[in-house]
Amino acid sequence: MRKQIAAANWKMNLSQNEAETLLDQLLATEHSLSANQEAIFAVPAIYIPLATQKLVGKTNVYVAAQNCHQKDNGAYTGEISASMFASVGVKHIVLGHSERREYFAESDALLAEKVNAVLAIASTPIFCCGEPLAIREAGTQNTFVEAQLKNSLFHLTAEQITKVVIAYEPIWAIGTGKTASSEQAQEIHAYIRSVFASQYGQSIANQISILYGGSVKAANAKEIFSQPDVDGGLVGGASLVATEFAAIINALK
Repeated sequence: MRKQIAAANWKMNLSQNEAETLLDQLLATEHSLSANQEAIFAVPAIYIPLATQKLVGKTNVYVAAQNCHQKDNGAYTGEISASMFASVGVKHIVLGHSERREYFAESDALLAEKVNAVLAIASTPIFCCGEPLAIREAGTQNTFVEAQLKNSLFHLTAEQITKVVIAYEPIWAIGTGKTASSEQAQEIHAYIRSVFASQYGQSIANQISILYGGSVKAANAKEIFSQPDVDGGLVGGASLVATEFAAIINALK
């Protein structure tokens, strides 16, 4: 059975006091996780020790980093390597978020290196892909996303690819209030799975968790997550509200 995942991406938000309050509020809400479900908190790097401490003893709940450097160490002032994150207990790292691609010019080739770095220290890459509005309007989103996947992931072995979580982000639906319909989400998630099936076989493709990452809220999570190829969500703004994110966790299949 594929893992069902509710992943919170806090982005560059919250003071330390606000971060602690949010974690405390979330832990006090009514939410539950079954054996095949996970909740993941991708917090700003400076809050990783705080989040890790708060979540000690929690089952199927993890702290993630929002990015890492592709090198293990070296003269890269201001950067943090995957192995550094692993040394403080981080087991998941978000890679290739649309904001990293747009604002920091992260290429498919660079992301391939980052994926290698994360897998090398036995952590889980949460690999983001997705199209901007112009591509969606042109109807070429499938080939656009397929190229992102092939260029950054298809050098991996079948064993390695099963350790990667995919997060599909319709960039036109992030922070805009627009949301892909559940049918649109299912359509491209199914296509993404077919791309992996073509390369690695259907059995391997069926093991890969594919998350939806476009304006997921408590109000729409259950409908979106009910689609057969949608395995949860990578959640932005709604993850900064404890009751909202708790409801999203509870919406997992």
